[in-house]
Amino acid sequence: MSISNIIKSIQDIMRQDVGVDGDAQRIAQLVWMIFLKIYADKEAELEFVQDDYQSPIPEALHWENWASDAEGMTGDELLEFVNNQLFPGLKELQDVESGTRGHIVMEVFRDSYNYMKSGTLMRQIINKINEIDFNSSENRHLFNDFYETFLKDLQSAGNAGEFYTPRAVTQFMVDMTNPRLGEKVLDPATGTGGFLKSSIEHLMKQANTAKERKIVQESIMGIEKKQLPHVLAVTNLILHDVDIPNIRHDNSLSRPIRDYSVKEKVDVIVTNPPFGGIEEDGIQANFPASFRTKETADLFMVLILTLLKEDGRGAVVLPDGFLFGEGVKTRIKEKLLEECNLHTIVRLPNGVFSPYTGIRTNLLFFTKGEPTKEVWYFEHPYPDGQKSYSKTKPIRIEEFDLEKHWWNNREENEYAWKVSVEDIKTHNYNLDIKNPHFEEDELLDPSVALQNYKESLERVKATKQCLVDELSAIVKGV
Repeated sequence: MSISNIIKSIQDIMRQDVGVDGDAQRIAQLVWMIFLKIYADKEAELEFVQDDYQSPIPEALHWENWASDAEGMTGDELLEFVNNQLFPGLKELQDVESGTRGHIVMEVFRDSYNYMKSGTLMRQIINKINEIDFNSSENRHLFNDFYETFLKDLQSAGNAGEFYTPRAVTQFMVDMTNPRLGEKVLDPATGTGGFLKSSIEHLMKQANTAKERKIVQESIMGIEKKQLPHVLAVTNLILHDVDIPNIRHDNSLSRPIRDYSVKEKVDVIVTNPPFGGIEEDGIQANFPASFRTKETADLFMVLILTLLKEDGRGAVVLPDGFLFGEGVKTRIKEKLLEECNLHTIVRLPNGVFSPYTGIRTNLLFFTKGEPTKEVWYFEHPYPDGQKSYSKTKPIRIEEFDLEKHWWNNREENEYAWKVSVEDIKTHNYNLDIKNPHFEEDELLDPSVALQNYKESLERVKATKQCLVDELSAIVKGV
């Protein structure tokens, strides 16, 4: 049976369980179970190559001792074991230190739950999972392909869609920032690990020895606030031969900006910070007064500018609202242009993040250490004959060949134009600059016209929120 059929049959079994309510819970349930199987297969590999390997997991909790026997525990006995021994044991492993395999297991299970009520159905699912050998290169390759589809399915599971950035976008951003062997790469809003996975693949092409491959593993770092994407990211990296994924389960914004030392700064940051989110009041106090706001993406931009080394390179996904926003957004853009060379903004069309959001997004590329003199814009076109992207017709990496061919030999064309920093300052740091080659009087497709109307409403809402934030800050300062 193919891996996609195995997963589909698991989901069908899980739908019969009264304890699992909705897609989000089904995904969370499946993820911790698959994580344990992947972890067990990885340990089997380590035991084979390391004579002195010691598992941090107690013997009784090893997958092979409670799950691998198809005729083993089932029904109430299995349910009692999972709820009263497995979960408590993995949440409170003894004598584990940060940065170890045991610590990874604890972090994965810290906020994980068993939603299933039927031990009989659980046994059926476990037996299906046991059909996959994650040490098999063929099975691993097939599961990687399924993993991409699995992440897309998150988009229909409520707010879980916020975890997913299209693979083509992550790969393009990593390709253009071009991490090099020995450089530290960070994603402070890791999600399911797409940017880190692309970074590993990019760096592994430069690694020719076991020592260099170890350097790559130690160069990749992430931070993720939410439990489900954190587990997915850890699993993703283990599948890509990272023995101990360095992905902290934490809120990147919860630490005061002033506390970061020079040693903690990194060479490359590639990320898609959550936008439209609202942070709690206490988080704002971690930032300088002039940059305090509840808007998550704005705070992440301040954090990114803090964490980049001199000559460090950043690539960030941001909505149009950041480009034209005022108030705190203006001050952040001023800081960005003064401290960094914002050399490129790739303007993505509608539907790239469909169906999660129809908001237009942009890819900002910058280098820290020198002020911006001019900003190049590139408007990414739809493929011929296509008027939008969708779940079944997503953006493809081949489409970015246009930008790649233009990148190192820049000339204005129907997609590309440049704007001086003086012009940007004159317009109060508004970066929302339209393509001058676009004919405004062209007859718009009705769906595009409707989207433009929706975007106009978003602009009004964003401006209103900026004013509210400003007034709130003034009131608090009185």
